[in-house]
Amino acid sequence: MKRTGPSNPLLKKTISELGKQEAKLWQRVAHELERATRKRREVNLSKLERHTENGETILVPGKVLGAGILKKKLHVAAWNFSAGASAAIKKAGGSTLTILELVKKNPKGTGVKILG
Repeated sequence: MKRTGPSNPLLKKTISELGKQEAKLWQRVAHELERATRKRREVNLSKLERHTENGETILVPGKVLGAGILKKKLHVAAWNFSAGASAAIKKAGGSTLTILELVKKNPKGTGVKILG
């Protein structure tokens, strides 16, 4: 069977835009997003709490899930968020972004930590 890649039009657009960026970080994220859904990264809030510092910008090339407690103020960009994860991040004083919003804010990718 021939591999067809992602079928979601928004995901295709995101991958295309990331591939056009000069920074290697965004090209790596595009490659991660091209993976099959079952192989894409999933990160729980508990992992964000354990592996980050307050105020960091975190990028998850996959989905952020709501298991765990988050007390740190983080700026988290991901392909997708569960409703619980999004609410918990905002409750802790942080913000959620799409990956393309993060690219517009930080085209060079400086200070971005990939987690997953």
